[in-house]
Amino acid sequence: MLTMPISHLSAQETVRLLNRSTGLSDVMPSVNPILEDVRKDGDAALRKYTLQFDRANIKDIEVSHKDIHEAVFSLDKNLISHLKKAALNIRAFHEAQVQKDWIREFAPGIRLGQRITPLGTVGAYVPGGRASYPSTALMTVIPAKVAGVGKVIICTPPQTDGMVNPLTLAAAHIAGADRVFRVGGVQAIAAMAYGTEAIPKVDKIVGPGNVYVTAAKMACGTAIDFPAGPSEVLIIADGSARADFIASDMIAQAEHDPNAVSILVTPSKELAKKVEQEIELQMKNEARLEIIKKSLENAAILTGSLDECIGFSNMFAPEHLEIMTEQDILGRIKHAGSIFIGLYAPVSVGDYASGTNHVLPTAGYARTLSGLNTDHFVTKSSVQIVEKKGLEGIGETVIGLAEAEGLSAHANAVRVRKK
Repeated sequence: MLTMPISHLSAQETVRLLNRSTGLSDVMPSVNPILEDVRKDGDAALRKYTLQFDRANIKDIEVSHKDIHEAVFSLDKNLISHLKKAALNIRAFHEAQVQKDWIREFAPGIRLGQRITPLGTVGAYVPGGRASYPSTALMTVIPAKVAGVGKVIICTPPQTDGMVNPLTLAAAHIAGADRVFRVGGVQAIAAMAYGTEAIPKVDKIVGPGNVYVTAAKMACGTAIDFPAGPSEVLIIADGSARADFIASDMIAQAEHDPNAVSILVTPSKELAKKVEQEIELQMKNEARLEIIKKSLENAAILTGSLDECIGFSNMFAPEHLEIMTEQDILGRIKHAGSIFIGLYAPVSVGDYASGTNHVLPTAGYARTLSGLNTDHFVTKSSVQIVEKKGLEGIGETVIGLAEAEGLSAHANAVRVRKK
């Protein structure tokens, strides 16, 4: 773990922290042949790679409705209740994001507007590697359905026995997924991008995954949400914050993946020292200790003025940003995937049940990209309704500009009407 004042960071240390490499170029040579195999051989390639990478010999690529319903009934009722409560909150939040068609008059004889059209078919990737992620089924399927997408399919890796985690199946059912397929990794992205005998070609692929999945999304030629690398949290906290809360949040981030990143920036040297001590104390009892230890090698605790902390955060553009300060600094935050404010808003609440989406841009992409939302599942068409008097009002402007660009036919399209 790197611990030092922000002002003392060397150029090399700053680059390491800010430029989080996704490693996409390193894995492309492995990814491209799999994409091509699935494009050519379809389901046969899916079965081959599922056996190779997931050690599962699958016959039926699609999970049957019977298996899905059995999974739902096999689970503890409290778990089903938790999934339903989370789904309710996620649905409510995303319903507030939905935009509607509109048309209004901007000038006499000219009405302009926007038409919203949902995508036809969306593919949601739900990871299943080191852990199962039923919450991702909720986060990817629900906003698509809220946006009005016709069909939403899920691809998720099977367990070694060929079965999909029952909790993931239950979440898929509650979220409203139309079909579920027991395929993961690069081969799943290829199947959704190109279509196979079992899996339909989709209009767009969404959902997080490891570096291989992300590379496949980037290379497959199908529309995607955004690149997603290892998960990350940055915490801005002052002396009023609690060290045990901060430590627990950094450890929670670290248990995701050995490459996950946890950073604390604080004006309080005393808090920084306490957090370091709390991390050592708390991590001893964690089940995923080896992953956490490896991840915390990427962690940093940096001190400086509050201005320096905010400035560093804006440069870092974190996937998750936690703010635990007495001063309201939200208005000074420029770049973050999702923002959590207050002592009682750990990233975990957004991961599962507050209602906001946990599929977020990482590796600094929050500078230019937004987390998954209903806009990812629609297209927006501009509309213009122009009457004769409307054309009279702008006709000469169109003619003048068209002729200035040397496009006389464009100008003539207006002249013909003016005659």
